[in-house]
Amino acid sequence: KTASTLIQRTLKESGVESLAISKPQDVLNALAKFQPDLVLMDMYLPGCTGVEVTRVIRQHEEFLSTPVVYLSADTSIALQVDALRLGGDHFLTKPFNPVVLNAVVKSKIERYRTLRRTMYHDSLTGLLNHNSSKQRVEAMVKAALVDGAPLCVAMLDIDHFKRVNDTYGHPMGDQVIRSVAWLLKQRLRKTDAVGRYGGEEFLVILPQADAERARQLLDRIRMDFSQFMYPVKRTSFSCTFSCGIAQLAPGLSGTALIKKADEALYVAKNQGRNQIVCG
Repeated sequence: KTASTLIQRTLKESGVESLAISKPQDVLNALAKFQPDLVLMDMYLPGCTGVEVTRVIRQHEEFLSTPVVYLSADTSIALQVDALRLGGDHFLTKPFNPVVLNAVVKSKIERYRTLRRTMYHDSLTGLLNHNSSKQRVEAMVKAALVDGAPLCVAMLDIDHFKRVNDTYGHPMGDQVIRSVAWLLKQRLRKTDAVGRYGGEEFLVILPQADAERARQLLDRIRMDFSQFMYPVKRTSFSCTFSCGIAQLAPGLSGTALIKKADEALYVAKNQGRNQIVCG
């Protein structure tokens, strides 16, 4: 506990927020909740080694590229090589130099964030891309089921978007997509997640929210979006979106929850668009 407190204090002085866990079996839940940019791993843990814990982490796709930096008093080169070969990214020895620790942690985090932006985010909007959206749903569903907390997933689709592209051109269509993304990012909480699921389709994940709360939030966003005016030469136009919401229930996977939201979106489209349907 003393060593853990010292490490956390050292990181905090450099502006790095951290979460310490003492039981290796808690690592996956902690990763899902805290969503860290880096894992500092001791080599010897209660009942197992740090390498074994890292190998478990690496079996989960959403944490495949999360940097793992070992911090150990063991100076064996063979051990360090094995640790790096089996999923680690860096090896630091104790007693650690605070300046070196912070430099390694911050440089690894910066590189990881750059990589993550490229790999996991949509280039037009900066939102999560298709695959990242699905992975985030699965992770947040697991966390919600463990906590017994409510969670909703919503699918949004811009109405008559093909008509926008055909009439005003693809650059204007891109502007409409970016405006939806901007509005969602502005209105949603930090704990929520939003991705560009397809061309003009968006996926929103709302933890700690039931279907009614999700509907109220997204309906306000829907109404505000319909007020946006896009100037074109001497005229202007506006757009609307339709939305389907699904609430997590026992036995539902992330994939099933997305499918349920998509089915609710289909109903909203068939009922005349520019509305929200809860599935």
